[in-house]
Amino acid sequence: MAFDKPIPYSLFPIPHSSFPIPHSPLTMDSSQFQFFPPKLPSQKPLSSKLWKYLILFGLAFLLAWGLSFLFNRQELLLPTGILAGGETTVNNRTSLGYSQPAPNLSPSQLDLHTEGDRAFEATFVTRPADINPGLGPVFNNASCVACHTGDGRGMPVEGQLLVRVSLPANAPVNQQQPVSAGGKNTRQQTIFASHPEASVSLGNAPPVPGLGTQIQDHAVYGYAPEANVKIDWQESQGKYGDGTQYSLRSPNISIALPDGEPLPQNVLTSPRIPPSVFGKGLLEAIPDQTILALADAEDRDRNGISGRPNLVWDGEKKKLVLGRFGHKANTANLLQQAAAAYVNDMGVTNPLFPEANGSTDIDPATLKAATFYTQTLAVPARTLADNPEVKRGHKLFIQANCNGCHIQELKTGNHEIKALANQTIYPYTDMLLHDLGTGLADGRPDFAATGNEWRTAPLWGLGLTQTVLPYSGYLHDGRARTIEEAILWHSGEADPAKEKFRQMQSGERQALVKFLNSL
Repeated sequence: MAFDKPIPYSLFPIPHSSFPIPHSPLTMDSSQFQFFPPKLPSQKPLSSKLWKYLILFGLAFLLAWGLSFLFNRQELLLPTGILAGGETTVNNRTSLGYSQPAPNLSPSQLDLHTEGDRAFEATFVTRPADINPGLGPVFNNASCVACHTGDGRGMPVEGQLLVRVSLPANAPVNQQQPVSAGGKNTRQQTIFASHPEASVSLGNAPPVPGLGTQIQDHAVYGYAPEANVKIDWQESQGKYGDGTQYSLRSPNISIALPDGEPLPQNVLTSPRIPPSVFGKGLLEAIPDQTILALADAEDRDRNGISGRPNLVWDGEKKKLVLGRFGHKANTANLLQQAAAAYVNDMGVTNPLFPEANGSTDIDPATLKAATFYTQTLAVPARTLADNPEVKRGHKLFIQANCNGCHIQELKTGNHEIKALANQTIYPYTDMLLHDLGTGLADGRPDFAATGNEWRTAPLWGLGLTQTVLPYSGYLHDGRARTIEEAILWHSGEADPAKEKFRQMQSGERQALVKFLNSL
């Protein structure tokens, strides 16, 4: 067969160079025609692609699972003690570091924590009012957060520092006459006689008639504060072993009743600043046996440290139990701590401390939410754990035997809040009472605690103290302006440790303080 017409080149998807072009007129015999199909990419079996996708998907899944595992088990990657609060730890070293909810709360628990946060920040006003009535008639402050700024410790200033009072346990009956609370204001005196604040039992610290166990230095309109409290500071000088001078301050408290008379001399007083709030739930979750096992009241191991547990009255169980909270560990648990703070600090009656007729200013749900909030605040993670100076400071901390009382690692047990249960934590406390000498003594017993004894303060989060509230003080009354001053005030059982710090060279002292600031 021959073509009798020219064939347009465009019909052939073949490069011209590969096809013999006859001379014109174009004729072609069929034997000369050869079809060259277009060259297409090679086709691979579909199953091969599918396998490739499956393998990639599997690798991505394994990578995601591995990262998730490592994220949730950061302790495998981090130096010991970084996760100070176990799974409740947050990596936040800002001024909000004490105010974060524990990250392992369930959604419903987080809702309750948020509700408790609102209760903690609620400002109370006088009755009657639509919102938050119940303040007073006498009080120290109008909200929880007003004293626990940023959920941290308070300052030794009016409105935050308060004064605990009591009579000697063996005071003669004829000396237990009502103190002139409110002067000639008979209505106020009547309220003081029946107010539940006076019913708060502190064991061997009997309430002062007319004052109770705490001086409320503010009052609502129509009433007078129980007393006016004035703080003066006095300085004392000292020297480190290398000759460097330092200065320590201590408070001189003067208290005047509304009629201008001074407080009777037999009344025992103890100024206190509010402690920090975060991490309290974990301390509540430490088993009694763990704390009791650390006690060595008779110093049988002859190391000079004889921690003792405080045994306090549990108002719900109606029996003596292990004390945990407060500067002298005089409160059993956070529910009773919150209830006592409501009635003592703000005059707000509640289910544990109701009015004489049984009525209350807040209901059980509000008290529970506020308590839950303090139980579930997260603990900020440590920082600079790999820093050589911090590591050196840690060694010096141990060499000085500071860890004899400030126990680094503890484990929580079972707790009704599962997020707090079975956690390895690093609070640096043994939760026990220790004799810290006459310099810090208030001379006021509190259940088993003597006037010289104080509970070992937790050190976790210590480095954020000035970040959360600049100029806040250390120790029970806020007298120490720096960590160095706080150490130098230690005496009694802690005197050898204090002396080792005092004899250190400047660089060693700086390293030890840097370690404490890394907590």
